[in-house]
Amino acid sequence: MDEGPAVLVVNTRSRSGRDAFETARALLAEHGIPLMAAHALTRPKRLRKVVEEAIAQGARRILVGGGDGTISCAAQALMGRDVTLGVVPLGTGNDFARSLGIPDTLEAACDVIAGGYTARVDVGLINGRPFLNAASLGLTTAIAKRLTQELKQRAGKLAYPMAAAAEMRTLQPFHVRLQADGRTLEVDALQLVVGNGRYHGAGNMVAPDATLDDRRFHVYAIAAPSMADGGERTGLGHLQDVATLARVALGMRSGGHLEHESVVHLHTSRLVVETEPPMEVNADGENVGMTPMRFEVAPAALRVYAPAPQ
Repeated sequence: MDEGPAVLVVNTRSRSGRDAFETARALLAEHGIPLMAAHALTRPKRLRKVVEEAIAQGARRILVGGGDGTISCAAQALMGRDVTLGVVPLGTGNDFARSLGIPDTLEAACDVIAGGYTARVDVGLINGRPFLNAASLGLTTAIAKRLTQELKQRAGKLAYPMAAAAEMRTLQPFHVRLQADGRTLEVDALQLVVGNGRYHGAGNMVAPDATLDDRRFHVYAIAAPSMADGGERTGLGHLQDVATLARVALGMRSGGHLEHESVVHLHTSRLVVETEPPMEVNADGENVGMTPMRFEVAPAALRVYAPAPQ
């Protein structure tokens, strides 16, 4: 069934974008999905303008190829509109596609789009700015800064662990104050993650029961054992912190990290995050500013193609 004019937009600077544009166009044609336009973008900053122009010209299906940052940027233009987002995962992490259950091959992603099943998913707002997967501060934000385009292109799936290993040497705890649903929690932390979807950091779980349509954030913080006694951090304390992160990381693929004694977790639809010192916040791979930050859920704000329920 024709669901309206479709436009393909591919970030050709994403890890596999250069080779994927023509292949995706051909696969969509094989599935009987005519395109009113197709854009291969070498300058990702143009993406939002291209998407908005496509909608103004009558597009009702925006099919986006790229990584999580590209998909998130497109989603910001599609929120609340009578337009469906099609996800063609071409990045290093592909966590939004993973949360939706979309396999990370071109063929499978185009099959999902052709299947025509759509779902309404929540969008997170951080000081009013939309995000899809997760916002973080601490270790994950520092890792994201090291994930240059060159590193992602060169190392692919190994880019995340390579950046993490490099960042461990200068790891610093921070004090965080969380206000959620009428209660306040304070932690000396190494990392804080606020998840809208189930995954972040190229396949690490925020929480095993998190979904993109549960109208709440799943939040976890990894406490710094070096600060447990309120004392100054020492070289031994640094080793304690690194060892704790390593043990927590062992459970992140399965969600078992939430059971670790150093992990504090909660879920909430609204959250205020304050830190000492002020910290950079990363959302979907992009720096979005410094704490304090206010988080809210925009429920069912985005329509997206997804695998049909079994």
